[in-house]
Amino acid sequence: MRAIGMSLGGNTLLHVATTARERERIEAMVLVSSTMYYPAQARAIMRHAGPENQPPAEWAAMRARHAYGDDQIRALWRHAAGFADSYDDMNLTPPHLATITARTMIVYGDRDPLYPIEMAIEMYRAIPHAALRVVPGGGHGPIFGERERAELGSTALPFLGP
Repeated sequence: MRAIGMSLGGNTLLHVATTARERERIEAMVLVSSTMYYPAQARAIMRHAGPENQPPAEWAAMRARHAYGDDQIRALWRHAAGFADSYDDMNLTPPHLATITARTMIVYGDRDPLYPIEMAIEMYRAIPHAALRVVPGGGHGPIFGERERAELGSTALPFLGP
C-alpha cells in the first residue's frame, strides 16, 4: 500500500508502520502534519477544539473541506478535543520509528501551532531513509492552498511511485 495521511490520518499510518504484524503492508507513505506524540502545546489547543469554540472563519474553512456538512465537522472537532487528555494512543519513540520499513516522506509547515518543526526533524532522524519537506510559512496541514497542493502533487506523487 502507498498512502498519504494528514494529521490524524498520518498518525494512523505511523501506527500501522510501527506494528510488527502490519508494517509490511505499507510500501511508501507521506505523512503531512503528523506526530509521534502529542506535545503540551497541542494538548492545550485540543482542549479548546470543540465546535462551540470555533469562530465563523474556521467554520467556513471546514465547510470548504468537508462535504458531509456540519454534523461531520462537529464530530471531527469533538474527536480532536478528546485527544487532549489521552496518553495511551500516540506514544511513539525514536526506537519505534526506527522499525519503519516503508519509504517515508514527512511534510511539515514551519509554523504549525500543534507540532513544532523540531518534531518533524526528530521523526526524520529516527525513520530510516526518510525524506523531509518543510513548507515555509505553513501551518497545520500546509497543503490546502493552490500552490501548496501543486507542490505536494509534484513531490509526493513521484515519491510514492507508480
